[in-house]
Amino acid sequence: MFDVIPANLRQSCSSRVQEMPDNQIVAVADLARHDASVVRLWIGEGDLPTPVYIKQAAMDALADDDTRYSYSQGLPELRQALSDYHRRHWQADISSDRFCVTIGGMNAVTMAMQAILDEGDEVLMPTPAWPNAKQMIEIVGGVNVSVPFDFFPGGDISLDLDKLFAKVTDRTRAIFINSPSNPTGWRMPLEDMQRLKEFCRDKGLWIVADEVYNHFVYDDEGPAASFLQICGPNDKLLVTNTFSKNWCMTGWRAGWVVFPKGMDQLFARLCQYNTTGVASFIQRACIVALEDGDEFIRQQVERCRASRDILVEGLSALDNVTVFSPQGTFYLFFKVHGLDESSLETAKRILREAKVGVAPGSAFGPEGEDYLRICFAIAPELAKEALDRLTPFLARLAAAPQDTAANLEG
Repeated sequence: MFDVIPANLRQSCSSRVQEMPDNQIVAVADLARHDASVVRLWIGEGDLPTPVYIKQAAMDALADDDTRYSYSQGLPELRQALSDYHRRHWQADISSDRFCVTIGGMNAVTMAMQAILDEGDEVLMPTPAWPNAKQMIEIVGGVNVSVPFDFFPGGDISLDLDKLFAKVTDRTRAIFINSPSNPTGWRMPLEDMQRLKEFCRDKGLWIVADEVYNHFVYDDEGPAASFLQICGPNDKLLVTNTFSKNWCMTGWRAGWVVFPKGMDQLFARLCQYNTTGVASFIQRACIVALEDGDEFIRQQVERCRASRDILVEGLSALDNVTVFSPQGTFYLFFKVHGLDESSLETAKRILREAKVGVAPGSAFGPEGEDYLRICFAIAPELAKEALDRLTPFLARLAAAPQDTAANLEG
């Protein structure tokens, strides 16, 4: 990407930014952004529109000329609504002064890392993982330390906490946990969360918990457990979240951070110097989402469950595919055995030949090579259409080595 920048400019640009890899999901999506025939399962967003009542709240605020600078840390009414939301769903008593409203979940992760990392500090991260979080650690001068998940032939995924703890050094500052996990769909058991909390307390480490997909669980009653249920107000815990997934508000760019008691001034500074706050009319819509949007979340989860079941059943029937049935999120992460090319090239071929947009597993780190990720936050009918297109393509991949051998024998 940087080859097109004139040399005299490239030499004076940040080397840290120049060393960042291109986003492989975007690389695939850019090939067919305007092709209406493609079933788009590459990016993590639902296909439903934002609910009308949420949009109406923003329009009402605009009509009332609510367009001026607002509180950098977020409207007091929104922070109180966030406090009520966490109490309602997780029985977590979080005072409103422990919330910071951000421009999306990405900005929440950014400010969390800015708040705790100095140059060279290490953050342990189970992988494969959301690439944006890894890159943000490095942008602020930290060092990402990967701790691979264990993938088992039967389709199970686990995180070995002993392996995680063994990676801790005197430079370790934090452990980043995304549960439920993008891209794998893994969900951290409550007993492991308790064990991690005690370990981090003992070692003086931060937990940065990205809990964006907490409502998207399928095999038992949701939502997924939150670290806010088991940690106190003085624990070294930062929780990041977003309005994007629960209420189909990806383009609105609104999220939040929960921080320990007494850090409100630090986050007020970070908000002021990063963004000067989120647009107030968007915050008004977010209040309505929190207060009136529980039923929409429930309907979305049921819709995702139906689409997940269609895709898991169909792909599991293929001999050359191992499906890791997600315990949470709205992603299906599956391994394609016998690939003779990178997962990025495979994703491009699927796009060209099957007209389905998928994310290459390598976008989530080297541990994701040979895997693909699809987003199933779609209508069940579209999941069936995607499966009908994917299955013949993947079956041909399984047959290809045998065909080659037959040709050589002939």
